[in-house]
Amino acid sequence: MSTGPGLESLVDQTISVITNDGRNIVGVLKGFDQATNIILDESHERVYSTKEGVQQLVLGLYIIRGDNISVVGELDEELDSALDLSNLRAHPLKPVIH
Repeated sequence: MSTGPGLESLVDQTISVITNDGRNIVGVLKGFDQATNIILDESHERVYSTKEGVQQLVLGLYIIRGDNISVVGELDEELDSALDLSNLRAHPLKPVIH
């Protein structure tokens, strides 16, 4: 995984991280290292369900190991705040198989 200008441009921005075990963690990127370990602040995990709305579990300051990251993406805060997560239904993501 490259730590080129992609992650540098996202520092202090809200990002969404999908982990290898299918978790979706949203928070403000505060830093990263050469192994793509990342530090998120003000983070929460979004837990999806087909039966009820999205649960948001507060994590606070959180570190994710680089070898457990599948996808990192910038979050459009304006679009995200317009979503009604309490009415959103979705299947949880399955773990990534390597």
